[in-house]
Amino acid sequence: LQGAMNQLRAAGSANAAFQHTHTYVLNPKCIKMGELYGEYHLLTNEWTDGLASTLIRQAMADESPDQHWVVFDGPVDAIWIESMNTVLDDNCMLCLPNGERIKLNPVTMRMVFEVQDLAVASPATV
Repeated sequence: LQGAMNQLRAAGSANAAFQHTHTYVLNPKCIKMGELYGEYHLLTNEWTDGLASTLIRQAMADESPDQHWVVFDGPVDAIWIESMNTVLDDNCMLCLPNGERIKLNPVTMRMVFEVQDLAVASPATV
């Protein structure tokens, strides 16, 4: 899908829905929660962004009409997926453990989940 959208944009399609598409792929199960969303360093009390929060900030910094897709490619875990509930509802807001909130642009930003099943996901997530 990404290739098709990029190709249509490059071909000069008049349809505004076909914009250049950037993807950021990560497997949330292969890293710890702090590495995914961010964490405080216990000795210095400094906040360090995680992989997902860094990718989302990077995508939100781009003010062009380009599409940004953050692809969570891996098994669903009840712990990391629950933190995505506010992203997936109408608020489109990522709430980090330090209390910071990142507002996502619902026009240019997408969260894509490539999972085998939703056995451990709550009804709110589905």
